[in-house]
Amino acid sequence: MRTEDVLAAVATGLWRWDNASGMVALDSEAARLLGLPAEPVVLPEVAVRSRFHPVDWNEIKAIVDLAVAEGTLAEARLRIVDADGRVLRTVRSRSKPVPTATAHDRIDYELIGTVQEIAEPQPGTTAAHTPITGDWRRSREAFLLDAGRALAEARSTAEVLRVAASLSMPGFSPDGLAVFGVDGDRLSIIGHHGHGPGDETPFTEMRLDTAYPAAEVVRTGRAVYLPTSEEYKRRFPATWKLAEPFGRSSWAFVPLIVAGRTMGAWMAAFKHPVSFSPDERSVLTTVARMLAQALQRAGVTESERELTTGLQRSMMPQLGPEVPGMQIAARYVPTGGGLQVGGDWYDMIPLPSGRFALVIGDVQGHDVRAAGLMGQLRIAVRAYASEGHRPDAVLSRASRFLAGLCSSQEKDGSRGYADGYDGYDGGYGGRYGGRYGGGGHDGGPVHPYADGGYAGGPDPDYTSPRFATCLYMECDPRTGRLEVARAGHPDPVVRMTDGTVLMRPTAGGLPLGIVPDTDYPTTRFTLEPGETLMLCTDGLIETGGHDLDTGWARLRAVLEAEDPAAGGPEAGGPDPGHLEKLADLLVQAVHGPSSHHTTGPLADRREDDIAVVLLCREGAGCGCGASVSPHTRPARRTVLTVAQAEPERISGARRQVRELLHDWADPDQVDSAELMVSEMVTNVLTHTDGDALLVAEAVGELGTRRLRVEVADSSDELPHKRHPGEMASSGRGVLLMEMLADAWGVDPRGEGKSIWFELREQAKAEDCDG
Repeated sequence: MRTEDVLAAVATGLWRWDNASGMVALDSEAARLLGLPAEPVVLPEVAVRSRFHPVDWNEIKAIVDLAVAEGTLAEARLRIVDADGRVLRTVRSRSKPVPTATAHDRIDYELIGTVQEIAEPQPGTTAAHTPITGDWRRSREAFLLDAGRALAEARSTAEVLRVAASLSMPGFSPDGLAVFGVDGDRLSIIGHHGHGPGDETPFTEMRLDTAYPAAEVVRTGRAVYLPTSEEYKRRFPATWKLAEPFGRSSWAFVPLIVAGRTMGAWMAAFKHPVSFSPDERSVLTTVARMLAQALQRAGVTESERELTTGLQRSMMPQLGPEVPGMQIAARYVPTGGGLQVGGDWYDMIPLPSGRFALVIGDVQGHDVRAAGLMGQLRIAVRAYASEGHRPDAVLSRASRFLAGLCSSQEKDGSRGYADGYDGYDGGYGGRYGGRYGGGGHDGGPVHPYADGGYAGGPDPDYTSPRFATCLYMECDPRTGRLEVARAGHPDPVVRMTDGTVLMRPTAGGLPLGIVPDTDYPTTRFTLEPGETLMLCTDGLIETGGHDLDTGWARLRAVLEAEDPAAGGPEAGGPDPGHLEKLADLLVQAVHGPSSHHTTGPLADRREDDIAVVLLCREGAGCGCGASVSPHTRPARRTVLTVAQAEPERISGARRQVRELLHDWADPDQVDSAELMVSEMVTNVLTHTDGDALLVAEAVGELGTRRLRVEVADSSDELPHKRHPGEMASSGRGVLLMEMLADAWGVDPRGEGKSIWFELREQAKAEDCDG
């Protein structure tokens, strides 16, 4: 006996369902069980699908998807219906998904299995009806919950449309979707699914008084259901020819209503007939309401994104024209709080003198008010600089401007701050005062109020005083001379031609806006050819759980590890884009790849806004100009002034020397140099009335270098060799230099003198013995 005969005897048929082509092959018994003539046949998927009860089809699809994912059997019970929707019989399907390769090398699957009739109470009998694959109402509730969650998570109009297209409604899934909006007195197509490119053209800019279902829905706010093509043709004959080519059988046009206002219409079109029962209409109406709310949220989000993007572009200008002999790069990364502009900024300002100024600053906070104050302060600084004021005068005027601006805003509130800035020392002293000589901030509140808050009235955040850190630097591109004034901002950093990185200490004053009339001393130094200078806000240093020391060490490692001459367009040549790559590397060191363009994978570490500006004076070793000669090593040089009123900067002098000798062969010589520098600078501050000027220079090849350190002052009194007693606390300076330096001396000058010492690099004894 043949296998086919055995299967037919037990009312079991075979089928092969090709998901890629959408064709289903049935043997004679399977065809009979599906209510078709009892003969082998190959039918399109829609013809077989129309034989299943809509509820069962929706759930069997989910079972098949699970079986495909897990590689298991798909088993379910299905009700077979006739053309009028009456249940003929119940069958059990057992199928195995088999992967197949399509013409485009895409993996799809075929369902190969059996269909077997099972005994179920027939419709109209008194026997209790056994649920097949689930209850309609439970399926509807689960679907609506899932749809609501998915639509609530969509953040853009495109995401909302993708979610709407992926919804599989219980018992009936549309083959085509379209979302119509309203633009004046015309319809517009917001998006569509299940149609080809250009299919929407006849429906775009259709007048609202057109006899078209979507237009009627928008005009009346009532849904239009068209279960058959005949109904469509009868009610809307003028536009039937537009819908006929799509080959659909049923249509639902449902209004999109938000807060009682019809904002558009949603079309769901079906290739198979749909009667639109009360349950089906309820599902469509609920989905339309959720879709309307999701589209409104997405529209608001996109408008806010467009606004903040425009605000950022207007407040963060592009760098100015190219400067002969110099290269400039900058990056700005807003915090991950959603607002794409904050309180940090940078600017490049052409000056009347032919020079240019670089400005970088950080207004307290990273909210809307910080962004507004930043924009006003940036414009004020640009205006003062364009008038030709010197760096110290620019910052003094900017501080007065910010203090007056915050004062006027405060008067609009219910009350002012009580006793000035009593909380300033506690907010700044331990954080920025010691390192940067003038304070700074970490983006948090400083609590400048004596009584700790407001009694009422407007939001204190919009009436309280704000401060800002700022660094203003005037640059002469011809000579490389820099004049720096600093208001509580981090010091600039210089990368020398051989890769050595030093933080350049500069004099500083209070942050802008703290005290209206504040003096800002100016520091002058020269950016040598081949050197690169970095300015940044504290977000680049401290983001990621770092403090000032560990954050600076992280950035220093990036600056020293970068080889400007590597990776150029020609082997061994300089890379013209080196400065841009270095800016990206610095930002990536804080929060991972993607830098200033998109949110990176470590965006959760972006606790504060970041601004960074790089200035390179073209020359050997910088990566922007000629490459370094392999036979010469450029000199390292640093200059530092220690004023009488700033003895705490002696520690900065020691740090400068140690960083200058970071790769010196003998650590004991580094300790000796640091000790002698501390002694020489301290003697100047103790025994004279002037400032100490420190100049340190290291020249030569690695292992045989020579360090020369000079400390100049305005006094003509020469140092003498003393013989201090055992308990004496001074008088050992000359003795130390005789013991530790390879050479030392005193050079008289026209005004004052210069004390110097030299050290010659040598390996430690134990290293030589080994």
